[in-house]
Amino acid sequence: MTARAGICTTILAVSLAGGLAAQQRSAYEELQTFSGVLNHIRLNYADSVGYPQLIQAAIEGMLRALDPHSYFYSRLEAERLDLIQRGTLAVTGITLEEVDSAVTVLAVASQSPAAKSGVQPGDRLVSVNDTSVAGLSVNTLELRLAGEKGSKVRLRLERGPRLEPDTLVISIKRDVLVRRSVSVVRMLDSITGFVRLEEFGPDAGKEVHDALGRLDHQHMRRAILDLRGNPGGIVTSAVAVASEFFPKGTVVFRTEGRKRQVDTTYTTGHDGAFVSLPLIVLIDEHSASAAEALAGSLQDHDRALLLGRRSFGKALIQTGFLVPPSGEVLMLTIGHVLSPSGRFIQRRYAGLATEQYYALAGNGGTAEDTLKEYHTDHGRIVRGGGGIAPDAPLPRPAPLPVWWSVAADSGFDNAVADSVALSLPATPAARAAWLTASDRWRATLLPRFLSRVRTRLQVPAQTDSALDVRISRILAARVAEVRWGPDAYDDLVVRSSPDVEAAIGYFPRLRQLLAAP
Repeated sequence: MTARAGICTTILAVSLAGGLAAQQRSAYEELQTFSGVLNHIRLNYADSVGYPQLIQAAIEGMLRALDPHSYFYSRLEAERLDLIQRGTLAVTGITLEEVDSAVTVLAVASQSPAAKSGVQPGDRLVSVNDTSVAGLSVNTLELRLAGEKGSKVRLRLERGPRLEPDTLVISIKRDVLVRRSVSVVRMLDSITGFVRLEEFGPDAGKEVHDALGRLDHQHMRRAILDLRGNPGGIVTSAVAVASEFFPKGTVVFRTEGRKRQVDTTYTTGHDGAFVSLPLIVLIDEHSASAAEALAGSLQDHDRALLLGRRSFGKALIQTGFLVPPSGEVLMLTIGHVLSPSGRFIQRRYAGLATEQYYALAGNGGTAEDTLKEYHTDHGRIVRGGGGIAPDAPLPRPAPLPVWWSVAADSGFDNAVADSVALSLPATPAARAAWLTASDRWRATLLPRFLSRVRTRLQVPAQTDSALDVRISRILAARVAEVRWGPDAYDDLVVRSSPDVEAAIGYFPRLRQLLAAP
């Protein structure tokens, strides 16, 4: 103890004496310090350790000190990512994000293997193939979830409160997904169109244009654009989508960075085909990145009314840099996205611990960030500070308990729904009647499903009225798909959505709500 105290005192004295000099150290001297520490560790550390391990840890530490979203791919990881993007490797349909220091499901692609297995946004990933995810980055884990088509990956997930979570284990069969930005296009009634935008892929602008064109031919006079669960994508695709709703030359958003070439104002390149179309946009806590940029632009220009829940709060410009000599890839944050009114969409990370940063996901920024007021074109007050707050908040859906996902992974939902589906006539009249028969869903499907769950899983499977409605709706959609096809499934899911029903109710007051205060 005495010897150790003496050493520490000596180091402290030297440190204080050299304090002023340290403030004036050159980059070369800093690198010399790093090299010296690295060499001492390699030569003198109690356990054997090599340069690759130390350098990898140093790189990860540097990036973590910058922001939570810059990352480094090894050459093997970069090659694997390229195979996923080209559709050569099969996937689960899960998008991950670190939230409150836990690897969390940000989005689940509709009709994907993960969706069919009952995985829900907000689930926390604990292990992959019985190997803990502790210490692994989101990017590494997303690569591990991919594999050969038809192969299975075993996931352990947590759901519910962090202190007393429910746990489920499911096996997901990987599949190659056909990635389309627009997944659902519908007329909800004689005048209301609906477009669901799943992500901002390379053809998102064209897909939205074509979807709205189809609805226009069906006499659409107003529209709902659904961005719920949209994790983002290509920034220029967000501009292309915005161009459908704005005149030429409208500022969609700006990007700012340390380098001058990053400072860019993105504007629409042509007059949109749907500039005067009354528009309502749905967002939620899983709308992120490019989805938030588009939503903020439509809100700032009073072009659309935003309904739902505050968005995720992630809007950074990132680009990849090839790192010689072995071909690793550095994905580095080079700029921030600002809405037309000047709002930062990205929630604060400077000065916050990683755990603090992720704890703010979908909940706004720190208090001081939300005090500043910005104004829309008509003078309505909006605020920054992390994500985009809707003009009209909507309640969250009833959370699905863990026994629901276990039952779905076991096929209990399909067994009940399929038997009911086969008892229904395959006629258009029967289809139309089923789509709106919510009382019939609960009476026909719910008791049989809950009975099977309680018997097979030996759990109480307690529900309330809100959960009854949600489970009945999911089962009814499965019935519609089996009896009348995927189109009927989409019809039921959209038409019975509480958020969509609420949006339709806001249209009569849309002009008033977007007007100057």
